[in-house]
Amino acid sequence: MPSPNPDALQFLETRRSRPAKTLSGPVPDRDTLRGLLTIAGRCPDHGKLEPWRFLVLEKDALQRLSETLPAKGADLGIDIGKVEKAVLEYSQSELAVVVVASPKPSDKVPEIEQTLSAGAACLQLLNACLAAGWGANWLTGWASHDRDWRERNLGLMPHEWIAGVIHIGTETIAPPERPRPNIDAITEWIEA
Repeated sequence: MPSPNPDALQFLETRRSRPAKTLSGPVPDRDTLRGLLTIAGRCPDHGKLEPWRFLVLEKDALQRLSETLPAKGADLGIDIGKVEKAVLEYSQSELAVVVVASPKPSDKVPEIEQTLSAGAACLQLLNACLAAGWGANWLTGWASHDRDWRERNLGLMPHEWIAGVIHIGTETIAPPERPRPNIDAITEWIEA
């Protein structure tokens, strides 16, 4: 018979991301964040390839990145409203961790499994932050999908991409609950 962890189950049943725009300081210090990143690194990783890495963006780095967005958005023909939203997302954030998908050559582990591992690292970091009492939100956005912007501003290699930008801070308001999936509508039981 399994030995359940009721506290962990309760957390997972009720976990809720906090909108990045509602987060403020204080943020975790480096030692605290290092512990949260260590938890994130315990995600599923077939072949122990570590097909991801972390970039910690502190306030000044986030401000610098926000200043690159208007020109890049104009170059790409991005709607001005989306550009302004991205600028605020970066400029108002106090701390964010970029989870960089960094697939490794492997005959045993296909790239899709490495991609899923990078996503698992994002969720593991998000949940670690929330379980530790911090507000956190997993975002990406149009700029993170632009290879030139990633390489020029974050130093990513050509084979790397952004799996997620996890904004971390102190929750200023509790978010309302939102509708959740109807599990019966998306679940099929196969008996034989």
